[in-house]
Amino acid sequence: MKPSFSMRCLLSILALALYASPSPAGGAEPEITISSKKFTESVIIGDMTAGLVRNAGYRAVHRKELGGTRILWDALRRGEIDVYPEYTGTIAEEIFANRGIRGENGIRKALTSHGVRMTASLGFNNNYAIGMRKETCEQLDIQRISDLRKHPGLVLGFSNEFMARADGWPGLRARYDLPQKDVFGVDHDLAYRGLADGSIDATDLYTTDAEIAYYGLCTLEDELRYFPVYSAVLLFRADLETRSPGVVKALTELEGKITESDMIRMNGLAKIEKVPETRVAANFLAERLRLKTDVRAETAAGRIWKRTKEHLVLVSLSLSAAILISIPLGIAAAKRPRYGQVILGVAGIIQTIPSLALLVFMIPLLGIGSPPAVVALFLYSLLPIIRNTHAGLNGIPPELRESAEALGLPPGARLRLVELPMASRDILAGVKTSAVINVGTATLGALIGAGGYGQPILTGIRLDDVGLILQGAVPSAVLALLAQGLFELAERVVVPKGLRLKPVE
Repeated sequence: MKPSFSMRCLLSILALALYASPSPAGGAEPEITISSKKFTESVIIGDMTAGLVRNAGYRAVHRKELGGTRILWDALRRGEIDVYPEYTGTIAEEIFANRGIRGENGIRKALTSHGVRMTASLGFNNNYAIGMRKETCEQLDIQRISDLRKHPGLVLGFSNEFMARADGWPGLRARYDLPQKDVFGVDHDLAYRGLADGSIDATDLYTTDAEIAYYGLCTLEDELRYFPVYSAVLLFRADLETRSPGVVKALTELEGKITESDMIRMNGLAKIEKVPETRVAANFLAERLRLKTDVRAETAAGRIWKRTKEHLVLVSLSLSAAILISIPLGIAAAKRPRYGQVILGVAGIIQTIPSLALLVFMIPLLGIGSPPAVVALFLYSLLPIIRNTHAGLNGIPPELRESAEALGLPPGARLRLVELPMASRDILAGVKTSAVINVGTATLGALIGAGGYGQPILTGIRLDDVGLILQGAVPSAVLALLAQGLFELAERVVVPKGLRLKPVE
């Protein structure tokens, strides 16, 4: 049985999504993919690593702000990325949670079983700590984590990852027998603002965060030594040792070179003084390793144009696939009522899945980048088109159907010449709704490396830079309005003139 035309088109579109994902050029030196988590320090170290790899004569791409620990770890194991910065405490307590792994040798052995290697420490630790405003610490006489027991009414706002990590809030609460009930998750960068404006009383800190000094925070003593040591390292795929040995040698050049004060200063330059991370990384390599790297300043217009192209790829591929599949499904739902409820029900269930969760569900199947984002957006675009196609066909007056039958038109001709033109206005309304939803939801694709307008929004939130946020938010809103206007123009072409005329009162 041959696949239908719609299915062939869908497969072609998804193949284009795979083609649109970054891949090394044929015949060229293999591209080394470096990635980083969505916090400033990780991005800076990622930029340093990319600079070292390029200086060694390899092509390198840095996929920034890819997400949390699990996304990068799984991407590394699957071979979608080659290198990323990590911390020994996170490896032992999060990646290999509940396996009792202790010490550097134990970590290395566990990594080797997954085809992963680890450099020596880069020279500094970035440990977890619990932080509060100094005035609150002084007022309530809180110096240690155990002192929190005396104040059960305190509001605690921890980073979302910390709320669920094996070395995060659940274990901390149990170890110290903390009584606080008003505890919730918040973005790490937004938590500092919450402390500053008094909406939360305590949060988790990274000890190399520049905001600790900037906001005048105190860090509570971890007297029970709950938090392990988080030495900064680079994780890389074991096959690099044979595939690109020069890369492995380049990675070792960072070992022991970054002090804690260096990292705090660099974080401050990027987050407080708004120096681009690439420039911060390049300056450090020049000062400490006498290594000159090429830093190209990207203009705002250049960034917006780059993100526009990425966003258009995500939206156009996913929406085109949704149109090709949804209209036949809507027709089937209208013509076969028994199956119609199943079709509408399944599409409705998909629509209720949180968009971020759907993106994450796609990663094990399709990896990171454009493919999972396109498929998730495609699934989100189905319901409005299916529902409107179904409603439009069912809303055709019975006398018109009877007239078409009286003319002797076969079912296919009736559908093509009478029913679809009559339902075209409703169908286009569904497509227009899907397009607007698609444009907005596509911004989340940046969390899994798909780029688009979500990238400057994520970076702007991380750096507390309203200008960067607007570089993603405003073009996204404009694109949604353009999509709506485009389909309104299409209505003049597709919808018969008689159906566009307004009734005379």
